[in-house]
Amino acid sequence: MDISGVSVNGAVSAVLAQQEVYAQNQVNVSMFKKALDTQSQNAMALIDSLPQLPSTQDLPANLGNNINTTA
Repeated sequence: MDISGVSVNGAVSAVLAQQEVYAQNQVNVSMFKKALDTQSQNAMALIDSLPQLPSTQDLPANLGNNINTTA
């Protein structure tokens, strides 16, 4: 590999720019994970706030077996 045409300052600048992009990507991923966790918590709170359905154990055995489709 021939690097005789590359200046030291150019190489250092390229490495620093690459590190800055990497650091920004890490911040973006971290913020995305936090937002996803927050959305997950909000969704679970919404699901938990739904009222519980009444129990069907005390209903007669024939109830709910047929659907009346005539109008």
